[in-house]
Amino acid sequence: MQEIFQLLELAAPTDATILLLGETGTGKELIARAIHHNSPRREGPFVVVNCAAIPETLLESDLFGHERGAFTGAAQRKSGRFAAAHSGTIFLDEIGELPMAIQAKILRVIQFKEFEPLGSHLTQKADVRIIAATNRSLMDEVREGRFREDLFYRLNVVSLTLPPLRQRPTDIPLLAQHFLVYYSRKNHRTIQGLEPPVLARLQAYSWPGNIRELENVMERAVIFCTEPVLRVEHLPEFLQQARPEVGGAMAGPEPSLMDLERELIFRTLERVGNDRRQAAQVLGISLEELDFKLKAYQWRGSASAH
Repeated sequence: MQEIFQLLELAAPTDATILLLGETGTGKELIARAIHHNSPRREGPFVVVNCAAIPETLLESDLFGHERGAFTGAAQRKSGRFAAAHSGTIFLDEIGELPMAIQAKILRVIQFKEFEPLGSHLTQKADVRIIAATNRSLMDEVREGRFREDLFYRLNVVSLTLPPLRQRPTDIPLLAQHFLVYYSRKNHRTIQGLEPPVLARLQAYSWPGNIRELENVMERAVIFCTEPVLRVEHLPEFLQQARPEVGGAMAGPEPSLMDLERELIFRTLERVGNDRRQAAQVLGISLEELDFKLKAYQWRGSASAH
């Protein structure tokens, strides 16, 4: 994720088209919003279009607008999403779902910065930056003839693949804490933190629904928590059945990878007199990563960075 953030830092200030790849729920829309808010277009609108959620018969009108009488039921002229995104950014989520005819019109917007509303022969200017996202392999779609090759290369100027949550378990404590704070405020709770066994279970789970599933779990846990600290019993049943072990399987009282890591860190700190910098060197991680883990494990020792 740090590599992705470095690439975003370079790409966001430009006007380049960006293609975000990754499984559903990995945070592609959040990344798109971050790109927009760190670009020269930040004062302009950010328009989101879920290409999979709009019926194909309505999609062209929704994107490009239509003139009165363009089709049955078009009683008045209507502007589309590209017009609404003028001077800003349009985020085309699930772009792999677009039919070929609309793909051609998107290609024209990218190439010539213009489009024609449905039922009109007059072109409109499109001062819009396009960020697209998909959970499909567009190269496979191109080979199967379901996606235009020329559009793929136009979209793929800057391509970023967001890893699934199961490949970034060290992100889970930070995300869980963020959702804890957010939903505590939203639901008028005063929850101060998470018990370490909660983090152990969260990090051992494979999260097929990625960040979206984690958010759902944390929202539910906050609703059922009336104590100062969120405990295992506040988690959904499938996460609280037993202690997680290495590999994410639910087992008996065997220690989890998180338990072993926490024990190793605490013993190392004790051995080096709570010198965090020296402990980080012994453990082969950065001081920043060690501090992050200590916060996640709610370590209460007095330590020095020297």
